[in-house]
Amino acid sequence: MSYKKIILKPKKEESLRRFHPWIFSGAIQRKDDDLYEGEIVNVFTSSGDFIAVGHYQIGSIEVRVLSFDERDINREFWKQRLSAALGLRQALGLIRNDNTAYRLVHGEGDFLPGLIIDIYGETAVMQSHSVGMHLSRKEISEALLSVFAGKLKNIYYKSETTLPNKESLDMENGYLFGGESVDYVSVENGLKFYADWEKGQKTGFFVDQRDNRSLLEKYSSGRSVLNMFCYTGGFSFYALRGGAKLVHSVDSSAKAVMLTDNNVKLNFPTETRHQAFAEDAFKYLREMEKDAYDLIVLDPPAFAKHRGAIKNALQGYKRLNAVAFDKIASGGILFTFSCSQAISREAFRLAVFSAAAQSGRKVRILHQLTQPADHPVSIYHPEGEYLKGLVLYVE
Repeated sequence: MSYKKIILKPKKEESLRRFHPWIFSGAIQRKDDDLYEGEIVNVFTSSGDFIAVGHYQIGSIEVRVLSFDERDINREFWKQRLSAALGLRQALGLIRNDNTAYRLVHGEGDFLPGLIIDIYGETAVMQSHSVGMHLSRKEISEALLSVFAGKLKNIYYKSETTLPNKESLDMENGYLFGGESVDYVSVENGLKFYADWEKGQKTGFFVDQRDNRSLLEKYSSGRSVLNMFCYTGGFSFYALRGGAKLVHSVDSSAKAVMLTDNNVKLNFPTETRHQAFAEDAFKYLREMEKDAYDLIVLDPPAFAKHRGAIKNALQGYKRLNAVAFDKIASGGILFTFSCSQAISREAFRLAVFSAAAQSGRKVRILHQLTQPADHPVSIYHPEGEYLKGLVLYVE
């Protein structure tokens, strides 16, 4: 197929020679007329050599590269990429009767920039972060059904809040396939949970914390656990299974607290060790008694969604962790996270260090955490590493 062309400035192809999947607007010398956002384009060097094919978009990142080979972007292309993504998850041993929730496509990490697909049992939840992926959604869903060979009953498309310039797209969330008979219960490492992909945050559940929840379970026995920013309570029901003495879950959203309670009851119908509170996190931390908890989880939403917010975000992480260091019992364990892609691992660690130093307490790093293997980072695109965490022992 003949696609419209974009020509790079001299020597601006070097990052593409290293397989980085983004082309910035400043690297472009000229482009064909009448390009529309989301269109597939061929990219050439200033000397006329083909170098990439990708989605054109309006903004600082002007092309998201789909392939460095000259090829058609058609149903067969989507099928190949989705098959490769599924093959990786199978190789990881993630797809099991006791684990039916996982990320199938993680954008650039699966060489499909701008696309997220999470699987919850027999439902795939698809999310576009680029107009190009939005325009390709039907081809992608057809390829998805083909790759899963009858094992998917539903494909839910949820991109109202993630698409740029969405006002011109007449965007609505909804089912691209199925939707008549939907089971919202999935299983993660043998624990059940409701995934509210229709009205909940992100794709319905934070599957990126699966490994970190498992680690917390191992530390929970006999401890008093506080799960801040609990959302659907993932850390909470892992702590209960791990033998925690008590578990308190806190979120500013009353709906999130309800989801947490429902997920706890799903796994532990007669549980009395758990309570959930709809309160502001900073207020709850400031007003709670010292030494009330000896295991605290701080998993806030992204404090910095773009680079301009980094300074304020780091101050936020410092304040949040400072209160936790002040209140946690001696011998306590703090799980603290940042999911802000704009915040580097080093910057987050420095913010937590500053909070620890302010507290004057002895603090040791037990683990340095990241996103799980079904959220892979392309070695050519280190920006894909967004989740970072520390497990700290506090005396």
